[in-house]
Amino acid sequence: MFAEILPIPSAILTGFFSGLLACIPVGPINLTIINEGARRGFAWGALIGLGALVMETIYCALAFTGFASFFQQGLVKASMELVSFVFMLYLGLKFLLAKSIETSNRVEERIEERLQPHTAFAIGFVRVMGNPGVLLWWVVAAANFISRGWVEPGWETKSACIVGVTLGIGLWFAALSYLVSFRKKRPSDQALLRLEKGSGVVLLIAAVAHGGSIIYQLSRQPPPGLGG
Repeated sequence: MFAEILPIPSAILTGFFSGLLACIPVGPINLTIINEGARRGFAWGALIGLGALVMETIYCALAFTGFASFFQQGLVKASMELVSFVFMLYLGLKFLLAKSIETSNRVEERIEERLQPHTAFAIGFVRVMGNPGVLLWWVVAAANFISRGWVEPGWETKSACIVGVTLGIGLWFAALSYLVSFRKKRPSDQALLRLEKGSGVVLLIAAVAHGGSIIYQLSRQPPPGLGG
């Protein structure tokens, strides 16, 4: 209802909170900001975050403009609903059952070896660019936001959601850079692991809610052969 009356604010809030949620799991970018911010100060950590923010916004924009409309078509849309549920369930279990913090993946390492970023901004930009999971996350998110009516399939609301994503991610990276530079000490691995497990719980709750929505939609469909 809120999305129908105030589509722009609804899209911005949807993007803002999804951006925050996307940042909470402790991955390579968060670890880089934590380590470098504690060692080299707020500006360095913030510039790493800015580079990551720019690349993440690009991935988010690609998801909304290049993929979301495709996933709203018939059988593809239904398949995407199932893929979204499985994806959130997989991530939730992965984070909840994690025994250590993941620092990087092979794609990131290969891209960094080739490009060899030296500035803080470039480090953040390249690390997100080398993580295809970020694009997949936003493709799944964009398809779900539009199919549920949280973001209308128009340029204005899509752009508003992307702005919200940028604000949410930017706030997280800026706050993280400030906190670690202020304390001049990185959080313990145990604390970071607890944060990752907590994000896993949130994703599992979201997966259960999404699965319940799929079941509800199926229950409203007439049995085969009984349609009008």
